[in-house]
Amino acid sequence: MAEWIAANLGTILITILLIVIVTCIIRKMVKDKKSGISSCGGNCAHCKMCSSCKTTKKA
Repeated sequence: MAEWIAANLGTILITILLIVIVTCIIRKMVKDKKSGISSCGGNCAHCKMCSSCKTTKKA
């Protein structure tokens, strides 16, 4: 078993790093969603969901 781990150590470390990065991204997205922060680019003129956007200021 130790021989297999030693032979694949690079792959294992890269995989762990990618899992950590993806987990952090997902946690940030969930936190932003709960806080009401949008990933909107701000170009409402071309957005089909403009009427339901929370960031749109209605006068």
